[in-house]
Amino acid sequence: MNFMISKINGTQINYYFICKTKLWLFSHNIQLEDEHENVKLGKFLHETSFKREKDFLIDNLINVDFIKITDSVEIHEVKKSQKMNLANEYQLLYYMFYLEHEKDIKNVVGFLNYPNSRKKKKITLTKEKERELFEIIENIKNIIDSSMPKPKKKRICSKCAYFEFCFS
Repeated sequence: MNFMISKINGTQINYYFICKTKLWLFSHNIQLEDEHENVKLGKFLHETSFKREKDFLIDNLINVDFIKITDSVEIHEVKKSQKMNLANEYQLLYYMFYLEHEKDIKNVVGFLNYPNSRKKKKITLTKEKERELFEIIENIKNIIDSSMPKPKKKRICSKCAYFEFCFS
């Protein structure tokens, strides 16, 4: 069952909740994260906390930190902190949604792992969340197809890889 979602990736879902300007820039191949200290720290945290687990890149869109097969398919995302909890949750919900609808994988369960605080949060994809994801995907497509949104300065901006681009 294809819902025409295949051009949106998990990072775009995440950025939709964090910053529309960052979403637009990233979506237009202005990607500054690879050399940013916070991104490197997040990758290091994943590599050191879950050494035995391997990333899964699916269709060059979905990059799951690790998968466990039990009586269900568990997909896990490793996050540095719970500060961007809503963005993290919807990124994971999108991965679950994608696997169920694009790959026809049933019984998918999601977990957000926060190794620094030794917490793990189970995420459930409901019909209501699916409806929200359809709306979010349409909103993302509209943002991408429009001109760049004007940056709005927030507390989190100073730690963003795009800070100088937006506010210099």
